[in-house]
Amino acid sequence: MSAPLLDSSDIETNRQDAEYEKFQPQAAGARAPASHRPAPPIPRRSMRRRPSSVSQQNPYLYEGREQRGEQRRLSRLSISSDDASPSLDQLRNPEKDDLVHDLQLDSRAPTLRGSISGTSLPYVVPERRRLSRLPTDQELKPSPEDIEATAAIAAAKNDALDSRPSPSPTPSPGHPHDHTHPRPPLSLRSRLKHFTWAWYTLSMSTGGLSLLIHAQPHQFPSLTPVLGLAVYILNIILFTLITSLLLARFLLNTGSFVASITHPREGFFVPTFLLSIATLITSTQKYCIPSHIQSWDGERQGLRWAIQIAFWIYVALSTCLAVAQYSFVFGRRHSFSLQTMMPTWILPIFPVMLSGTIASVIASTQPPAMALPIIVSGLSCQGLGISVAAMMYAHMVGRLMQSGLPDREHRPGLFMCVGPPSFTALAFIGLAQSLPGSFDANMDGLLDASIMLMMAIVGAGFLWALSFWWFAIAVLAVVQSPPRYFHLGWWASVFPNTGFILATISLGKVFQNEFVLWFSTAISIVLVLVYGFVLFHCVRAVVVRDIVYPGRDEDVEDH
Repeated sequence: MSAPLLDSSDIETNRQDAEYEKFQPQAAGARAPASHRPAPPIPRRSMRRRPSSVSQQNPYLYEGREQRGEQRRLSRLSISSDDASPSLDQLRNPEKDDLVHDLQLDSRAPTLRGSISGTSLPYVVPERRRLSRLPTDQELKPSPEDIEATAAIAAAKNDALDSRPSPSPTPSPGHPHDHTHPRPPLSLRSRLKHFTWAWYTLSMSTGGLSLLIHAQPHQFPSLTPVLGLAVYILNIILFTLITSLLLARFLLNTGSFVASITHPREGFFVPTFLLSIATLITSTQKYCIPSHIQSWDGERQGLRWAIQIAFWIYVALSTCLAVAQYSFVFGRRHSFSLQTMMPTWILPIFPVMLSGTIASVIASTQPPAMALPIIVSGLSCQGLGISVAAMMYAHMVGRLMQSGLPDREHRPGLFMCVGPPSFTALAFIGLAQSLPGSFDANMDGLLDASIMLMMAIVGAGFLWALSFWWFAIAVLAVVQSPPRYFHLGWWASVFPNTGFILATISLGKVFQNEFVLWFSTAISIVLVLVYGFVLFHCVRAVVVRDIVYPGRDEDVEDH
């Protein structure tokens, strides 16, 4: 009797049963022959899809389906053809699921990409090579460049988290600004690499405070000769220290000087060096040269000539800087959009504008033959400065209308807009009052000293109102969303406001209004408190590594 005929489905089922029996475990102590040992996992590309009907008829094929399901979970992992395929136990390891989910390995470009708090950062994966010896401890020790690169990555992560809204003012454990978990320490040389030009804002603010103390309408015996002189000496010390540290940075890091003056953000702080010199010149005039020149001795006469020479050198340097830096910016080396407009764009013209303020201070103690050229030069520089600042105001207002107020951490920079009109108002009154008595000696009624003073007072009143408008907008912006993490831009809330208060004092003295003078005294006290507040947070930021640290200073373009 002949054997029954089998259809194609029965043949396929018997073949699968035979393959399944090959993979069954052997009895204890017995070793399966080589022909019955389990075969290595079949690569996914060579596996053949079986009909669903066969898999339903043969329940032993479910294990193969599970293996193929595990391999489908690795669709985001591309493995080069020369690598061995991962085993089933490795694929079922739950500790590797997150790694497989987040990482991608490209065989053609050996780079490993992962996401750290929403920020994609590249890490280079070394090529596989067989080691002939184990690395030594010295070779495994990270280099200073590796430490600084790791710190820069952590700082970039911190900056990304800073921009996110915080649900509560108290940071949670592990938050980048939770100072119970500080940033990793770096060497002094590594931190000095990030000592920027913006540190001169500290010297500017200290020098402006010394001028404000000297100009107070309500004095007490030890205010100017003790407190004001101490602040003036402190400003000299700070200027010397900042200059020394900045020179050390440029000498220890080759090419850092050119990189700093051409940086799209730090480069705008280069003029703060000249602004600090301006405060030193005017403070020296106030504290070292008496107002009456009749009783001067030979030494004081020499100091007067030194102030005059310093003024002309300052005018030349500030003019060259304004032309050169704006020419560099206009040369399309960097592309600045309207949405990124910040008040720091006014800083290159600021030193030229302060030439008029310096002239208004020193012209009254110069001989008439020298005073008139100083006044004319100061008036021209002041006009240039306020004109360029007015053009920048147009861009600033357009940026505010289109994109709104700046980020929370950059809102103190709005106080820079207070400086140009307030210092111009101060210069107008000072220059008119410094005109020599022999001005318009012919008495022809053309631009005599009294007419010039009247025009200066009217113009100063208009400009004071503009500076007050910017002051009010900046105060409301900061109060609405105060910054939480210190940066050197906080000093913008001190130096420009000294010009606003000095202009208020000058107008109060001209109009002989006691209410205005007492108002200027009150806001002067508030400004002294703000100076102490910012100084405390500045020192604290250096200690906790919030500044002078990779990714935390003006050498990083963050807006």
